[in-house]
Amino acid sequence: MSKRMVILGAGESGTGAAILAKKEGFDVFVSDSSVIKPNYKAMLDARGIRWEEGHHTEEAILNADEVVKSPGIPDKAPIIRKLKEQGTPIISEIEFAGRYTDATMICITGSNGKTTTTLLTHHILTEAGVDAGLAGNVGNSLALQVAESPHPVYVIELSSFQLDNMYQFKADIAILLNITPDHLDRYNYEMQNYVDAKFRILQNQTAQDAFIFWNDDPIIAREIRKRNPAATLYPFAETHEAGTKGYVENNQIIVETTNGIFSMEEELLALTGKHNLYNSLAATITAKIMDLKNEKIREALRSFSGVEHRLEKVARVRGVDYINDSKATNVNSCWYALQSMRTPVVLILGGTDKGNDYSEIEELVKEKVHSLIFLGVDNTKLHQFFDGKVAEIEDARSMEEAVAKAYRMAHKGDTVLLSPCCASFDLFKCYEDRGDQFKACVRNL
Repeated sequence: MSKRMVILGAGESGTGAAILAKKEGFDVFVSDSSVIKPNYKAMLDARGIRWEEGHHTEEAILNADEVVKSPGIPDKAPIIRKLKEQGTPIISEIEFAGRYTDATMICITGSNGKTTTTLLTHHILTEAGVDAGLAGNVGNSLALQVAESPHPVYVIELSSFQLDNMYQFKADIAILLNITPDHLDRYNYEMQNYVDAKFRILQNQTAQDAFIFWNDDPIIAREIRKRNPAATLYPFAETHEAGTKGYVENNQIIVETTNGIFSMEEELLALTGKHNLYNSLAATITAKIMDLKNEKIREALRSFSGVEHRLEKVARVRGVDYINDSKATNVNSCWYALQSMRTPVVLILGGTDKGNDYSEIEELVKEKVHSLIFLGVDNTKLHQFFDGKVAEIEDARSMEEAVAKAYRMAHKGDTVLLSPCCASFDLFKCYEDRGDQFKACVRNL
């Protein structure tokens, strides 16, 4: 009798896991408490995979031998609690897919910068002629690629939620960019729980594997001292510190590995800003570990075009620049955005608060922001923190209203920055929807 595999959630991750499970001979059932998108229904139907939407049928789920859970489903969900109570193994799509491939796994996590670093790393590899798949939070699901379009190398962006349900999976190259408070609502508002989730990226690594990390992150430094990772360490920093393998010296980025030394003028990097310097160093160390040719790495670092919804320049209207940073769903991400601003700012904040501490951006807001717009259903926490600290504060209940108010509040030479610090789910489908609406409203000015 076939082993029964239940997939909870039928988005990109769940649909891919279902297709791989079917290919590997499992008895597969897919259940999503929301409506499944038509393209995923079509993919499931084409392969004869049973599914349900709008609810979870417990008798069809609780008899599973194993469950693959979408990263968006919290552990406190009733069906997850029941599965845990009866001891049913619950894994992530990445964990499941990893069982059926021996590809080289380049895995990237961090509170901020992981999408940019993932896409940049993939860009460098493919420009150098490497057959690399893009997976995790970007690209097609790893499971779908393993099932139907396998690659010898994968570049995978991993959230803490995905890492939570990974156990035997191993990263050949693990990148940890930074750790700042995020998603604390999913971790009982305990920072250490979130830190532990991020450090799962190192599990199962050996001395033959690589761990690339930001040397100046105090939380990472503390955890490395505590955990003493088995992997070979590749720290990077803005300056040449003891032991660093990636750094800047005399306006050159320099990377040192056993495969040689790479150098390039910092001003030639396609990505600008300190946070993007770190992203570029991490990606370049990866490229050198993979033994890519220096000229190929150099060309790719110059040609990369950036990430949508991350400090994305939208338009200049009557001398005011409008920048879409909708991907800034936590406070530290907004901090990076504000740090890069060189003009007075009208800042649009707000959404679903995840246990945010706004004190991290307080000084930058006082220094650079003359007007705030709070875009959310409930802006109480934002008012409690910022009232009296900025000259002008307005509320908005739609993107159209927020952009119209920003247009009135901005002066020639200013920047209107959407960098919300919050999740988008109170007023928008997702951060992409929020960013797309911002761009459409700006272009209609």
